Amino acid sequence: MVGAGPAGLAAAETAARLGAAVVILDENAAPGGQIWRGPSPEAAGLLDLARRAGARWFGGCTVFDADPEGRLWVTDVSGMQSTRIGFERLVLATGARERFLPFPGWTLPGVVGAGGLQALVKGGAGVEEQRVVVAGSGPLLLAVGAFLAEQGAEVACVCEQAPLGRLGRFISASPNLALGAARLRLALGSSPYRFGTWVAEACGRDRLESVVVTDGRRRWRERCDWLACGYGLVPNLELARLLGCKTKGDAVVTDSDLQTTIPGVFAAGEALGIGGVECALVEGSMAGSAAAGKAPSRELRERREGLRRASVRMADAFALRPEVLSLASPETILCRCEDVRIEQVEHARSYREAKLLTRLGMGPCQGRICGIASQTLFGWTPDRVRPPLIPVSVRCLGEEEE
Repeated sequence: MVGAGPAGLAAAETAARLGAAVVILDENAAPGGQIWRGPSPEAAGLLDLARRAGARWFGGCTVFDADPEGRLWVTDVSGMQSTRIGFERLVLATGARERFLPFPGWTLPGVVGAGGLQALVKGGAGVEEQRVVVAGSGPLLLAVGAFLAEQGAEVACVCEQAPLGRLGRFISASPNLALGAARLRLALGSSPYRFGTWVAEACGRDRLESVVVTDGRRRWRERCDWLACGYGLVPNLELARLLGCKTKGDAVVTDSDLQTTIPGVFAAGEALGIGGVECALVEGSMAGSAAAGKAPSRELRERREGLRRASVRMADAFALRPEVLSLASPETILCRCEDVRIEQVEHARSYREAKLLTRLGMGPCQGRICGIASQTLFGWTPDRVRPPLIPVSVRCLGEEEE
């Protein structure tokens, strides 16, 4: 199993319980993925069940190369040592990351992802009595705002770019979601939760000092110490593409047993499209069962169908408005690693051509930020994935050849 979020842990527990020899790999030191980051009873409970069934857990390691013949190359957090691991069946539960879109001032210190600030606080960063604006799109915003308020932050406002009408129709069709949203709104306290509103600009000299907020009719300024901003989630598909798995849009293509187009390689959770925790748990159980040689149950298949239908409705509800896609000016930086500006690539016809003209996507993040931004803004298809998936030492590359 690659990934120890809800999908990976559910897959590991199911496969181990059915008698498979299971190894769980994750780049984080603790299980839980992004959604259960930090001390998590849910992650600890699932990992304990998997271990009791014989699964082995390895945290703090990242897959940087793989082939469909049954080999993974893994490095530790230092990127200085590597290990080769063989597999007969592989479950990809690689999760997702936030979508960042460029706008004036988005590179200022103090401007971070919505989930990124939540992770920083869970990791020990303090936000007590600091003023925070949470903005962007998706269910994560309200959860982050409520969490930060509980940690002592002064949440100036939560700005959701989607209009109230679309969100109202979505929530009214999902009673469980409506109840969860109500609880989070209560935890947010008196802080405003504004629909049809977005951040147009981040302002400050050496660090973030304020943001300009708009609803398309008027603009106003909010003083803040932090801007937590993210426009939904995007599946991590690099490893799947490296293995040669077929993808469609932002999802790995699978059959009804969640096997990809590469025999013996399965996928679950956000790698199949953003679906949420419950969907990830169901798909993890399905993939783990199939990888262990047992067809997933009818009950799991039916639950998954319902949850995936709900995920389509969610994507429609939080679809990005044109105004958000046109915030960046020609001078706005697109590639943060290599300081490539919008004006340098706006006449390119593809991501590959933009890379030939500039160093777009060639920095340490290897296009994980600007690649998704370029795809969202310009409709460019992702570039071909090549190893290593993360920066590693020449020593690791040499060990790979041995």
